[in-house]
Amino acid sequence: MIANTARFKQAIEKFDAANAQDPNQEMSEGKSYPKELLYAQRMTAMLEQFAPDAPEVVQLAARSQHICRWMSPRNTYPMDGEGYKRWRTNLYKFHGETAGAIMREVGYDEDIIAKLQALLRKERLKVNPDTQLLEDVVDLVFLQYYLDDFVAKYSHYEEDKLLGIVRKTWNKMSEKGHAAALQLNYKPEMLAIIKKALDL
Repeated sequence: MIANTARFKQAIEKFDAANAQDPNQEMSEGKSYPKELLYAQRMTAMLEQFAPDAPEVVQLAARSQHICRWMSPRNTYPMDGEGYKRWRTNLYKFHGETAGAIMREVGYDEDIIAKLQALLRKERLKVNPDTQLLEDVVDLVFLQYYLDDFVAKYSHYEEDKLLGIVRKTWNKMSEKGHAAALQLNYKPEMLAIIKKALDL
């Protein structure tokens, strides 16, 4: 990774300190972690693997992608399509403001803060290479670490709906993202779902 400035390290430390307050825990390799701290670390690790020369702003966006997400739970909005859209839109704003305040604290200027906030809003996906890079990493992390739980949670859905969700994820990715996704270490049943969704 290319960013080694003091302010970058301070921002990452403060992002992690914020996410370490997550009351929700998740197990990984026999240890319990605050859920959003673990997610943030997985995002950074995947970015390092997928694009080791990623711009500093993308590194910051990856680490703050879900910052303090537990403070805006899904169930505080109507449990329908419109409620989901409102929740997502407000989350993008919340994450951007939370990360931006930390970046301002450690000395980043408004220009790079605005770029990070645009990345977290996924602006100009498929057009802006930084937005596409962040989206690829988001989707790779989902497929590697969260697809299994997602399938288990939504197994009551008709199969076509589940396959459609996998296809929507796939369609947001670049060709490079697709190639990386097919190299991930899946459980056999998860790989079968992906292959069925993509007609492989």
